[in-house]
Amino acid sequence: MTDFFLSNFVTIITVINIPLAIAVMFLERRNVGVTWAWLMVLLFLPAVGFVVYLVFGQNLSKKKLYKLNRRTRETMNALIEQQRREFRDHRIVFNDDAAERYSDLICMNLTSGFALYTQNNHVDIFTNGPDKFDALFADIERATHHIHLMYYIVHNDGLGRRLVDALTEKAKQGVKVRFLVDDIGSSLLKREFFGELVKAGGEVAYFFPSKIPYLNIRVNYRNHRKLVIIDGQIGYIGGFNVGDEYMGLNKRFGFWRDTHLRITGYAVLQMQAHYMMDWNLASHTTFSREVLGLFPPAAITGTTGIQIVSSGPDQTLEQIKNAYIKMIHSAKQSIYMQTPYFIPDESLLNALKLAVLSGIDVRIMLPSRPDHKMVYWATFSYLGELLEEGMKCYLYEKGFLHAKALVVDGTVASVGTANVDIRSFKLNFEINAILYDTKTAMELKRIFEEDMLDCTELTYEQYQRRSRLERFRESCVRLLSPIL
Repeated sequence: MTDFFLSNFVTIITVINIPLAIAVMFLERRNVGVTWAWLMVLLFLPAVGFVVYLVFGQNLSKKKLYKLNRRTRETMNALIEQQRREFRDHRIVFNDDAAERYSDLICMNLTSGFALYTQNNHVDIFTNGPDKFDALFADIERATHHIHLMYYIVHNDGLGRRLVDALTEKAKQGVKVRFLVDDIGSSLLKREFFGELVKAGGEVAYFFPSKIPYLNIRVNYRNHRKLVIIDGQIGYIGGFNVGDEYMGLNKRFGFWRDTHLRITGYAVLQMQAHYMMDWNLASHTTFSREVLGLFPPAAITGTTGIQIVSSGPDQTLEQIKNAYIKMIHSAKQSIYMQTPYFIPDESLLNALKLAVLSGIDVRIMLPSRPDHKMVYWATFSYLGELLEEGMKCYLYEKGFLHAKALVVDGTVASVGTANVDIRSFKLNFEINAILYDTKTAMELKRIFEEDMLDCTELTYEQYQRRSRLERFRESCVRLLSPIL
């Protein structure tokens, strides 16, 4: 029997692989690019490829997520319909005249993403870890009612322990502390790390945890959001996670260049609502009687228009990607984009290409060295088409660029957690703040131009001089880009 199996090994594996491939094609009902990518995995890794598929490729059931009670859903629908009528009847008075030209973008986010538009917000921008975390710790120290945190990565190091110690002290003072972390992003974090915080009355939850210790087969569909809400009055959103490398203390990466926002105003209440839904999905304890205390009357702290737009595999539409495309199509002068990973799908790539061909000043900034090599190779495979048409590409040399920012015409901008890749648009739970404010957008544009001083420009001529090995490697990895 053993001799028969060994002599017919290839035939047996091929026979097994055929029904597995059929299952991928017909049961998953994915888009064509993703289907072909998985078929290649099955072709080149017979049998083993299906195990990889079970880990990385399972579709997420959309029926069980984010269940809202009838009263909450009716209230949300009423608010959205009211604001839609106000836009339709031209009854919105914009604080910034330039914001009016983005009424269609606002309506799209409102209709498909349930993103209410508020204008009484104030925004502070942070571009380095020390400044961001100094402000965060000061706000934590002043907290009196609750502190809600959500991070993809939390490390047990100097910054991580300092944060948990500060939260533990606030929990002892009677402040309600909730900490949501992603089970894969923080897979190296032992549960004991939060022991003292839990003893003090804090609560900790893990997003999509594994039932088997140290083995989580749900590698996709991770919560990549980074949110902090303090007393329902202050919100943090952006790219920084929790760890010493984000303070620039990791020798491999050096200076960590990221973008994070501190927001006060009504937009914080939207951030709170998103946090509550994620918490209810991940935790055994849900929000109940204390809901009113979590949504205090927001102070009018500024004039910045903001929409909080979320996306995830539970949704049929790719909200953040659609917002990017709408912003790109609205451009008249310039498009400035910063992202650590650039793996666009055909729709986003075509939008950028059309902008370049239309004479728009399109600039993309990427890190000069990778943290994930295959993703970086795939990124370079997409640059040639845009560079050939006249796009400008800058490679950040000062450290590692992790910022996720898009600025159009210096009048509208997006900052958040979503990278410009298919994983962020389709597979991860992400959240961005779209800012309709010329002053804030111009500041983000200025920051981009300042970062250019720490960059090397990648020209199309330099891109063409890549070695044959680099070209072959990039071409191979690009075939797998829909599932990277």
